[in-house]
Amino acid sequence: MRALISNDDGIHSPGLAALERAARRAGFETYVVAPDREQSASSHALTLHRPLRVAKTGERAWVVDGTPTDCVNLALCSILKGTEMDFVFSGINTGPNLGDDITYSGTVACAFEGTLLGVPSIAFSLDFRRDDPAAAADFTHAEEAALAVIRMAQETPLPGETLWNVNMPPGRPKGFLATRMGKRRYGESVVEKIDPRGRPYYWIGGAHIDTRADGTDVAAVADDFVSVTPLHLDLTDYRALAEMASVLGRAGLSSAEPGPQS
Repeated sequence: MRALISNDDGIHSPGLAALERAARRAGFETYVVAPDREQSASSHALTLHRPLRVAKTGERAWVVDGTPTDCVNLALCSILKGTEMDFVFSGINTGPNLGDDITYSGTVACAFEGTLLGVPSIAFSLDFRRDDPAAAADFTHAEEAALAVIRMAQETPLPGETLWNVNMPPGRPKGFLATRMGKRRYGESVVEKIDPRGRPYYWIGGAHIDTRADGTDVAAVADDFVSVTPLHLDLTDYRALAEMASVLGRAGLSSAEPGPQS
């Protein structure tokens, strides 16, 4: 079996190396296509307004001066065209992608792009304690957890248009839980300063605020479990769809007939 490995932390990330080791231990022939630098919070961005440069860095490794989505798209549609991939694995991200983080995450975007292109895809992220400035992410247990999830995926095919978002706690996990997306928002923290030329500049930041709820990825990781969340590409809110038709009708905007052709 073959797996494409990518991430949003860049080609030199220790999490990328840990994920590739896990995939190889599961019996995969691995191919790495990753950004040349960190691309955190790049979401599902695709570069359309400039050419992309690709450099081969190893026997089955390439670096791209673009986004995580660019990497997966180029890998599957060009660099590795004709070499069928069985899976796309993204990560292991240095930091969690929980709850609403998913909408910003370049790590999850890799898995989204792989799924859009018809390849089963899994995103992996590692939480770690940030209260100690000297602390660094330790991928020892995360690699083992990723290996377990990869082996599970080999035995249990992912449903169509569905990807797995996997978040791992720091240290040895207590176990694995199937979870739903939780709620995580960021405080309104924008730092405004003045540069040496007298011009204002801004840093967007802020600490996250979690809503602990049973069954969520946020709660699972906080309780030292690995969370495995199935995500679907169809973002339609089907509960609201019938109500939307009613709203359009009350507004006089609904029509059973096709609109005029331009």
